[in-house]
Amino acid sequence: MKHYLLSVVQPAGATPPSPDALAAIMRDVEAFNDELRAAGAWVFAGGLHGPETATMLRPEGGDVLITDGPYAEGKEYLGGLCLIRAEDLDAALEWGRKAALATTLPIEVRPFVDQD
Repeated sequence: MKHYLLSVVQPAGATPPSPDALAAIMRDVEAFNDELRAAGAWVFAGGLHGPETATMLRPEGGDVLITDGPYAEGKEYLGGLCLIRAEDLDAALEWGRKAALATTLPIEVRPFVDQD
């Protein structure tokens, strides 16, 4: 089994869903996570605060420069992630499809490097 990262792509500046819509999305996400667990594919999942809460650490001249906020402005940002186990890319893409339907957001599927 290989590991894949399902990245939840959050549009910057988007209007958040209504509380009722968000509750429905969260129910769908929990059902998705339960399905991953039942299939033995779930490793870890979690949401992230917005990029305005980020702290950047950048090596510079043998030291590390620490700054607040994201390095670059963007139209999208990483809103959450899910680490899964899947037999191959096709299986990972199917999990990504289910994640997109559950979250109502774009999902990027990416394999980890150097796996057997």
